[in-house]
Amino acid sequence: MKAKLKIFSIPSVLICLLLWIPALTLAQEGDVVETDTHRFVEVAEGVWFVTGSGAVFTMSNAMVLVGEFDTLVVDSHVTPAASRALLDSIPAVTDKPVRYLVNSHYHFDHAHGNQSFPEDVEIIGHEFTRAKLSGEIGNVLEETTFKSFSDPVPATVANLQRQAASETDPRRKAELERAHAVQEDYMNAIQEVVPTPPNITLQEKMTLFQVVADGSREIQLLHFGRAHTGGDVVIYLPQEKVAFTGDMMLPGLAYMGDGHVDEWPVSLEGLKALDFDAWLPGHGPIMRSKQPIENFQAYLRDLWDKTAVMHSRGADWEQASREIDMSNHADNYAQIRGPGIDPRAIRRIYQLLDER
Repeated sequence: MKAKLKIFSIPSVLICLLLWIPALTLAQEGDVVETDTHRFVEVAEGVWFVTGSGAVFTMSNAMVLVGEFDTLVVDSHVTPAASRALLDSIPAVTDKPVRYLVNSHYHFDHAHGNQSFPEDVEIIGHEFTRAKLSGEIGNVLEETTFKSFSDPVPATVANLQRQAASETDPRRKAELERAHAVQEDYMNAIQEVVPTPPNITLQEKMTLFQVVADGSREIQLLHFGRAHTGGDVVIYLPQEKVAFTGDMMLPGLAYMGDGHVDEWPVSLEGLKALDFDAWLPGHGPIMRSKQPIENFQAYLRDLWDKTAVMHSRGADWEQASREIDMSNHADNYAQIRGPGIDPRAIRRIYQLLDER
């Protein structure tokens, strides 16, 4: 029987803040399935939050939605090898074939596994995500975001090898050898990447319906505005009261090297308006409070204002990245120890300020 997941594209002019319908009961945290490479936590019936076990470098989280006839996957990890490991693990929770893949955004750690999915799998993403991964807007393999994370990997591999060779404690030595093997595999897997864009796109909203045992699961793909990238998509399940946020919203501070920091807080208002019991981030654990959203909005607004002051004074972005002090947000972000911001974030904000 053919897959029963039907896709309906809703005109972008109709987008509005959404109200969720009454939720299904969330599954307990104990509903867990582990494979050699992945850990699946069922947060609602047929809704699996997927993280890597450490045996393969996955870098990002994923979500798997299991229906009566088919399976939908959200995000494809950092490399084709990591994605193949995910696909090999899915039979541990379902025998239903994967028919759809959704990209929450275009960044390498969430979409560079796209090419591993079979040709009959439809890939869905924002128009901006397609433009980036198709090469219509730049070459993602040559951009700062990909290179700043990927170029240091050979040095990391060499350093782990040296540490393992010199370690005398057997337990620590074994840990270092495992870490070295994982990072070496990741280094080799990077060379295989061929950016693969979505073949179905949305602008602001798309609604999917997946057949499940008691009817159909509504899956809303929502673009609330530019934020972490120009094409972030929140995957929202109104019946289950669950949202997968990608990197638009994380438990901690998100990478801002491609962000629209001035627009991001407003875009997060759309997420905050949703009536969810759990949100699943692109990195980190399952979250159940909206307070981190407000905390991050405050951080973003403050960072923008402080950077704008440095920019107006004529300081270059490198100086600004050293001197800007966000310690007033340290209660919410333990990694803040004093002055200093990721230079990639400040350079990006300077680009936006220069465009103004």
